[in-house]
Amino acid sequence: MESTLKENKMGTMPVNKLLLSMAVPMMISMLVQALYNIVDSIFVAKYSAACMTAISLVFPIQTLMIACGSGIGVGMNALLSRNLGAKNQEGVNQTAFNGVTIYALCYVIFLFVGLLAAKPFMYSQASSEEIAEAGTVYLQIVCCCSLGMFAQFCFERMLQSTGKTIYSMFTQMTGAVINIILDPILIFGLLGAPQMGMAGAALATVIGQCAAGLLAIFLNLKVNKEIQLKHFKKFRPDIGVIGRIFYIGVPSILMQSVASIMVLGVNTIFSHMNIVDTALDLTSARDTAITVFGIYFKLQSFVFMPVFGLNNGMVPIVAFCIGAAKRDRLVKTIKLAVCYAFGLLLIGTIIFQTLPDKLIMLFANESNLDHLLTMGVPALRTISISFPVTSFCIISLSAFQAMGNGILSMLVSILRQLVVLVPSAFLLSLTQQVSNVWFAFLMAETVSFTLCIFSFRYMYKKVIKPLGA
Repeated sequence: MESTLKENKMGTMPVNKLLLSMAVPMMISMLVQALYNIVDSIFVAKYSAACMTAISLVFPIQTLMIACGSGIGVGMNALLSRNLGAKNQEGVNQTAFNGVTIYALCYVIFLFVGLLAAKPFMYSQASSEEIAEAGTVYLQIVCCCSLGMFAQFCFERMLQSTGKTIYSMFTQMTGAVINIILDPILIFGLLGAPQMGMAGAALATVIGQCAAGLLAIFLNLKVNKEIQLKHFKKFRPDIGVIGRIFYIGVPSILMQSVASIMVLGVNTIFSHMNIVDTALDLTSARDTAITVFGIYFKLQSFVFMPVFGLNNGMVPIVAFCIGAAKRDRLVKTIKLAVCYAFGLLLIGTIIFQTLPDKLIMLFANESNLDHLLTMGVPALRTISISFPVTSFCIISLSAFQAMGNGILSMLVSILRQLVVLVPSAFLLSLTQQVSNVWFAFLMAETVSFTLCIFSFRYMYKKVIKPLGA
């Protein structure tokens, strides 16, 4: 059904100005998000080395939750933007309402994960009772109280899809700031609060997410006139719309879930590796390797989150241009996004190459500093070599999703992380040298870059070139 939707700025504003106006607020907010993830780990590391190892072990489950929230958001965002480009108000509203339904179901699933699976998962991974208990407490809280996180994902994506990224920046920063403030108070028992350790870190996280989710709902109702949430009472689930959201979003979920499986695989490799290049006993060496890997991911997020924010600004523009059949704007958007991503990741490489010891010291205490530096400095320097090359891969895979071919993105991601990275890490672990395992990441990025080049040529011929016909 056609409507009287006005021309959205995504069809009229100069491309560079449009991309920056859409992406910069997202980049800032995701930088803040990455910062609070790092601050969270810094406080946990100062509280206990065992808790820091536990944080590294729970990462796959947290990644899976984020994958579901982000992946559904990709499908909903792309479908919303396409309907906006086609000026289909009914399609816009139906996409939004069905997206809310899917996110509610996600929360129910992870509620049961927290209640039933958190403890068995941690005890299957941890090398000690202390680590297992700390991780169990953390997982149970973040899973059972994940409604705020899914609400935040859902309603922020609505703001992003209509070009109102400045408001989604406010919501994300609100959650991040609340988390950062509450972390030391609840972990260490400041200002009269009880000392809660890992439980305090988890509570700070979910309280921040709930606040951000509520603010995102409020902003959609007040300022997002292009999505008419006031008609929610008339909504009935539409299997067709849900199917289209899943068609675009599930590959993204699987693609990001692959990262969860990859982390679990590498952690498992380290937990069974016969490490010889350290003065530590075998159990401590394995825990240290897992902790270093967790530290790398926390630091990596700080470098990559601005690029993911750039992605979030780019995806609605690409989807809109497809709906409006504007090839030149689409191509220019992708080119600019690749250039900006390359610059950001080049800066990240320089930081990792020149300041690895300073970065690792943030996550250490006196009991484990020397060992973390010995293992961590080579890890950061080796893996970061590939960051600039990754810029093209990240942008192109997100562009494929916006074009409606999330399956292609998923296949490239699976090949990179499960077919190349994990098996390579396992083979390199047979050398018994932890420093050799990090080269598996370089091998995986080389394969991914090659696949992305061929995939982009395919998508250009199939989707982009016909737009100008």
